[in-house]
Amino acid sequence: MTIGTDLSRGAGREFMERTKYRLIGKSDQQRGVPQPPLEVPAEPGKAIFDLPLPAAFDIPHVDLRTAIEQRQSVRQYIRESITLDELSFLLWCTQGVKKVYGSQATFRTVPSAGARHPFETYLLINDVEGLEPGLYRFLAHSHRIQQLDTDPHLSQKVNAACFDQQFILRCSAVFLWTAVPYRMTWRYGERGYRDLHLDAGHVCQNLYLAAEAVGCGVCAIAAFDDDAMDHLLGIDGENQFLIYLATVGKKEGGPAGY
Repeated sequence: MTIGTDLSRGAGREFMERTKYRLIGKSDQQRGVPQPPLEVPAEPGKAIFDLPLPAAFDIPHVDLRTAIEQRQSVRQYIRESITLDELSFLLWCTQGVKKVYGSQATFRTVPSAGARHPFETYLLINDVEGLEPGLYRFLAHSHRIQQLDTDPHLSQKVNAACFDQQFILRCSAVFLWTAVPYRMTWRYGERGYRDLHLDAGHVCQNLYLAAEAVGCGVCAIAAFDDDAMDHLLGIDGENQFLIYLATVGKKEGGPAGY
């Protein structure tokens, strides 16, 4: 059996074949089905905290070329907290809402196929000034965060579900992006699953570049136990699932160019 023949029978190759445009058919949007909500509602009864607004950020200016040239994956972090301003800035750069177009779409700081923006941002907080360690979710439409879980062993559980990547325990925060696929497939059918993965790359690259302005390093993580991580986040793994995550922490040398 040749390598080419073996790959042609794999799930990945089958996915690419079955999501070709000629096989899509009519989407739910074309059938007149109402679109899904633009954001998962906040959980009732759990604390919500305001974040510093984008207009109030006091963030050092960093030349874009410098940020691009210095961007690299960083797994070693110094023992220094990140501030709430810095966390707010990174959230805005990765999923910040610039405009809401009625109930139809949001326009954000990252591109998304058809402006569908299918992601929710969860945060594992280890060391952020003013926040208790634990699990939070970014409420992008109101630029706030909601505290979900303060289990003191949560970082260890996430680390275990990511196959013991120890820098998860040493970073200040972990950004965890979950996909709500129907936001995308409502318009694009099964082809929309391709777009989810493209969009994830846009978001994480913004995190890498924005982190340079606040003296932080980032390391993207795609190796994780899907079912275990979905369980830790309290999502069902079908209508919402973890698609990508990345650690953030202070690095030696400060902001890019300083």
